[in-house]
Amino acid sequence: MTADQVDRFSAGEQGLGYLYQPRFALLKLFELPEETSVFIEKDDDLNFVDMGGRLTLGSLKHKAPGERLTDLSTDFWKSVRIWLKRYKHGGRIESSHQFYLFTTNEVSETSFLKEFLPTAVTRSADDPALSTLADAALAETQSEPIQKVATELHSLNEAEQVDFLRRITIFDRAPRIDDIPGLIKDRHMRSIRREYRDSVFERLEGWWHDAALALLTGKRLSPIYGYEVSDRLTALADEYKTDNLPITFRGKEPNGEIDTENDDRLFVRQLREIGITSARIRNAILDYYRAYEQRSQWARENLLISDELEDYEDRLEDEWSRYRDVVFEQLDRESAESVLREAGQKLYRWVDLESGNISSLRIRERVTEPYVVRGCFHILANLTPLPRVYWHPLFLERLRKLLTVSA
Repeated sequence: MTADQVDRFSAGEQGLGYLYQPRFALLKLFELPEETSVFIEKDDDLNFVDMGGRLTLGSLKHKAPGERLTDLSTDFWKSVRIWLKRYKHGGRIESSHQFYLFTTNEVSETSFLKEFLPTAVTRSADDPALSTLADAALAETQSEPIQKVATELHSLNEAEQVDFLRRITIFDRAPRIDDIPGLIKDRHMRSIRREYRDSVFERLEGWWHDAALALLTGKRLSPIYGYEVSDRLTALADEYKTDNLPITFRGKEPNGEIDTENDDRLFVRQLREIGITSARIRNAILDYYRAYEQRSQWARENLLISDELEDYEDRLEDEWSRYRDVVFEQLDRESAESVLREAGQKLYRWVDLESGNISSLRIRERVTEPYVVRGCFHILANLTPLPRVYWHPLFLERLRKLLTVSA
């Protein structure tokens, strides 16, 4: 491998390390009690605080496959240097701090670092063996950074050195970044149907990244608690039950500027035909966009049962036709254009302001987002060559004439 390849690979691993922190923190909050909270990049890569206020500092090392952790691995001793500062600042023996190193490496069988593994023999609180082994390893190095760590470690008295070192645990062979989603889905999402787990995890991690970013930018000052993850997962999973569907386009807008004056889509032309204002047309375009994209996502994720969308559109058209017949009952071809437009406005007002709140018009019982209903009406109003719903009483007749002339 060339030096250039090594440099690129190292940079890649460093970049993965930054992405690894929030994803690994999410996994740990699933594994720890719900009252546990986490900070990212505070005193260490991760700060875990349990319900009793005890602090655990976690250093994360996402390393190239095949590397091993040895006596003088800088990954270990750099973390020790960080932990020594926190140990001294926290009151030394009086503190309750614990120090964890999570590494994708494996600890070498010949390294004294295996004494820090969870499987190592438990030693008494005053057993100096770890201190003796550490001193022996440090005596073998000429590395200036590691020698500085040795100096700081030896600034502690003998009892403090023993106490400090017994607080360290190394968790080697930690899951790599691309293994974590599968672990979360397999171990912590079993109550969710298998075919929906990918979609639920994607949305959960999207929320998690937003929360982690808020921590890192200071927009959020409090840590993230495990119960927040549980609550979010429960809420997301609830959207994938048989009487519900996920709502993911609330507040979303299409790319580019919304041009209400020059938009030539049929549903927009229909609204201009009855004199709807530009502001309300803009709302209609948003409803259309959100409903269209939402329906597309449901279809991609196979959330809709056979013919469900077609049956739903039939229901909407049926309800629309019943209300249309009432509104247009007193009209005929001789009615003044102003009267026809007023009737169209009344029919559209029902769709725009009332239909989204009518439970019988929901695609499923618990899908209460109004843009789904309103937007689906606009989708029906946009079908070509002839829409299934319309607002102006003579719109279909005029459209047929235009189609005949163009043919």
